[in-house]
Amino acid sequence: MDESNYTSERPLLTLTFIAFLLMACLAAVDLVSDLREGTTASHVFAEGGIFLVGFIGAALVARKLIQVTRLARVATAEAHALAGALAKSAADAERWRSEARDLMRGLSQAIDEQFDRWLLSPAEKEVGLLLLKGLSHREIAEARSVAEATARQQARAVYKKAGLSGRHDLAAFFLEDLMLPQEAENARAL
Repeated sequence: MDESNYTSERPLLTLTFIAFLLMACLAAVDLVSDLREGTTASHVFAEGGIFLVGFIGAALVARKLIQVTRLARVATAEAHALAGALAKSAADAERWRSEARDLMRGLSQAIDEQFDRWLLSPAEKEVGLLLLKGLSHREIAEARSVAEATARQQARAVYKKAGLSGRHDLAAFFLEDLMLPQEAENARAL
């Protein structure tokens, strides 16, 4: 249940609490007045029952009101924490995109130059990039507004011209060196 549900329950619970409390108070005042004037035991018993129902009802609603208020505070605190975490994640993502922008341009240029060395057509280059992004043949066909068979044929042409056996080899060709652990990269530099 979110905070708005808790806060929307509070006015109703508050009014219910006030109604029960008012009922108990009015019954108590009437009971005291009747006892001073002299009344029957059955009348005292009936008004005492009304007083008890009002008092117990007020106590139960007050307990629920306290729980709802506590839960609303917890929900508000969680919402603020999540909003802060989301803002931090967004800032981290933007910082990463900013820092990686030049590197990505360089990688994109290197991929394009390799595609030129493989003598890929413009359509095959586009298919190659979409394959590297992880799209399926069906998704590539939809993105390029061609038949799935055409996308599949162009993917095979990319693999053949590149001398690769398939999608995994294509990805590995470009990304293998990016995935090296730091120790292996340092040893390679020596």
